[in-house]
Amino acid sequence: MNLKNYIDNFKDKKILVIGDIMLDEYLWGRVDRISPEAPVPLVDIERESTSPGGAANVANNILSMGGTPILAGTIGKDPAGNILKKTLVELGIDGTGLVSIDNRLTTRKTRIIAADQQLVRFDREDRNKVDNSIKKFLLEFIKNRVNSVDAVLIEDYDKGLFNKQFIAEIINTFKDHIITADPKFDNFLYYNNVTVFKPNKRELERAMGVKLSYNNLEDTANKIKETLNCKNLVLTLGGDGMFVIGDKGKWQIPHKAMTEVHDTAGAGDTVISALTLSLVSGANIYESALIANYAAGIEVGKVGVVPVNKEELIAAVSEM
Repeated sequence: MNLKNYIDNFKDKKILVIGDIMLDEYLWGRVDRISPEAPVPLVDIERESTSPGGAANVANNILSMGGTPILAGTIGKDPAGNILKKTLVELGIDGTGLVSIDNRLTTRKTRIIAADQQLVRFDREDRNKVDNSIKKFLLEFIKNRVNSVDAVLIEDYDKGLFNKQFIAEIINTFKDHIITADPKFDNFLYYNNVTVFKPNKRELERAMGVKLSYNNLEDTANKIKETLNCKNLVLTLGGDGMFVIGDKGKWQIPHKAMTEVHDTAGAGDTVISALTLSLVSGANIYESALIANYAAGIEVGKVGVVPVNKEELIAAVSEM
């Protein structure tokens, strides 16, 4: 099995990423003492940085792995939104599908990191439902690209963009394409007929009302696959790897961390990015899941949400 050949084929594959767009902010520092005011670490901040988050991080991963992302979604007309737009331009990510909305916050996740460990994260966001007029504009943008992309990737973080009707219209528009979906909670049961449905363990447990264990994992995964009539199910299990159900088999894929695990932030985004690129590059679902598993193993060895690049991924699969 030569997974490298598929990764080489990532080049120029066009992936339309539709989803909740965020800005990741970092305050990097060191801890030398405990605060005299409370029993908490006192962090001396040494530098600050920002990077694309949420669906924008997915787009950044696709770009870093060699593909060509086209990003569609909403941001606020605020400083965080301006930073995001500027960053996307600098990276070379097509952000013509971004809609800036008045009186709406751009979702921001701010992490404080010291000694290569995340100490705390605080979020600023607006989860109110996006107006239907905005969704209508996005649908027009999306439909105009149906003949120019290789796949569509739906990245749902429950930030107000998606609902049942919007999801159904996207899926119907791209019914002849590869469609991959990364769900959260609110719209979990609306992703019917997609090529790959990729929940994590916690999301599946909440949707199905069960506590997953070795004894009920396969039955629960089969049930959601049948309910949604999705072609493939990729269930991510954190340190336990992945459970994959495709048309031609079922596989338990062990977790493959390339280094010590530092930070799991962004691992799900990395998985769905690598899965989608692999499928459009000719890999079957098992091969695609293997590549995505290696990509996740690289990601968790990084501190903060940092995209996995093509060279790292080729080096990882070459060790098979």
